[in-house]
Amino acid sequence: MGTEAKSLVHEEIIFRSKFPAVEVPKDVTLPEFVLSGIEPYLDKVAVVDSITGKGYTYREVKRDVYRFSKALRSLGLRKGRVVVVLLPNVAEYATLALGIMAAGGVFSGANPNGHASEIKSQVEAADAKLIVTDGSTYHKVKDLGVPVIIQGEDRIEGTINCEELLEAADKANTNTLFIDDKVLQTDLCALPFSSGTTGVSKGVMLSHENLVANLCSTLFGVGPELIGQVATLGLIPFFHIYGLTGICCATIKNKGMVVVMQRYELRLFLSALIRHRVTFAPIVPPIMLGLVKNPIVDEFDLTKLCLRSVLTAAAPLAPEILNAFERKFPGVDVQEAYGMTEHSCITLSYGGVVAKRNSVGFILPNLEVKFVDPDTGRSLPKNAPGEICVRSKCVMKGYYKKEQETAITIDKDGWLHTGDIGYIDDDGDVFLVDRIKELIKYKGFQVAPAELEAILLSHPSVEDAAVVGLPDEEAGEIPAACVVIKAGAKESEEDIIKYVSSKSASYKRVRLLQFVSAIPKSPSGKILRRLIRENMLKDLHN
Repeated sequence: MGTEAKSLVHEEIIFRSKFPAVEVPKDVTLPEFVLSGIEPYLDKVAVVDSITGKGYTYREVKRDVYRFSKALRSLGLRKGRVVVVLLPNVAEYATLALGIMAAGGVFSGANPNGHASEIKSQVEAADAKLIVTDGSTYHKVKDLGVPVIIQGEDRIEGTINCEELLEAADKANTNTLFIDDKVLQTDLCALPFSSGTTGVSKGVMLSHENLVANLCSTLFGVGPELIGQVATLGLIPFFHIYGLTGICCATIKNKGMVVVMQRYELRLFLSALIRHRVTFAPIVPPIMLGLVKNPIVDEFDLTKLCLRSVLTAAAPLAPEILNAFERKFPGVDVQEAYGMTEHSCITLSYGGVVAKRNSVGFILPNLEVKFVDPDTGRSLPKNAPGEICVRSKCVMKGYYKKEQETAITIDKDGWLHTGDIGYIDDDGDVFLVDRIKELIKYKGFQVAPAELEAILLSHPSVEDAAVVGLPDEEAGEIPAACVVIKAGAKESEEDIIKYVSSKSASYKRVRLLQFVSAIPKSPSGKILRRLIRENMLKDLHN
């Protein structure tokens, strides 16, 4: 009670964007917003498969969004019901997701490479009424008792083939459908599941307004000269809300072309960039690492690249990697973004506005941000690290059927607590320190794993690295590292420990280090620290 009473006396310190507010159109759904202004571009390719070259024009995308929406209505899909889409990145993905939303349904993307048990728990947690998948993944959902639509060539008994469904809906009499159930901007349109690294996976309720508002904020800097001109790489999984909104919806809104890639393989990646003249590539830090350190890159004529910018998110980028990338790919602008499923994008850095090294950029228009002392709850001034909290129209409606978790994450004043520690400097650039949950507490000192990982990656023989805290009787926790060493490197584990010690304060020293063949990461490139911690503890106890 004491601190609460005190904190009322303290003025709230709130930071806003240095850019003017942008207007968010009222009463439009996400599909309507994304497909607006399409007329001059009807014959332009909107999405293309990077390998087969199979593509869809804007005319076909718009037609198919509404065909699929009508087909779902004819199957009896009611407003607010969830459809789980269990597909890799395919050229039809955005059309299916927007079709679900246009029908009033709620799109919930799931990882096709997930374990059958994880998929089952998402389908059940979302109360899904339909599943869209393909022949190769069908076995993971066939026993869930939910009707299945199969996308692609396969015809499977007991399922609905997508193409046949569309053809049947084309013939159906539209007048018999219940389109009077108008889809409102306040209705839910997506239910992505937030990463399991932070505990149990939860359904994040996002409305049409959340996603329209987010696109307005993130795309505010795109000038008219770029409309219709951008080719974006669609490699980040579309079942992530960033893959769907930040890549598919943003590109379609700006009438660019999405170059769809199902999986990452360095040669395929570089070939796709060159063949499809990709200008903008949102990627994750492990790919940046490959582009900088892998000799395969030298097989390609990099002068043929049309790449203007790459965007990295999901994990902070080590400065050494950034410097090496800029040397190897001069003229390619490196942007960083920071966001979360519960809000989408919060900050952005890009060439037009030169943000400092390692900054995740500036606060986007229409957002309010504060940095809160996790212990006292007081908002902090510039240059003081605290928990990043954000308030805007983009904040999720809550976690589906999880009121308690929602109340912990969104406070009574509408602030979303991100669980990330960061600060804002005098120029309005935001810096990420680390996750509150990831900070290692060594003898009362806070050690940020990301900082030690950056030092490890600066060693010429280190290919990849991850740092976690392991329990220690004396210190509470000690920093421990897993390192992937380059083939042929002569250094011992002790040598690498000494290298880190020479570049960090004594309390930040890595106390335990082991060489491993690979660092486990999520599909979006986040280091799976919990898994690493478990593996290291197992090794210690054996």
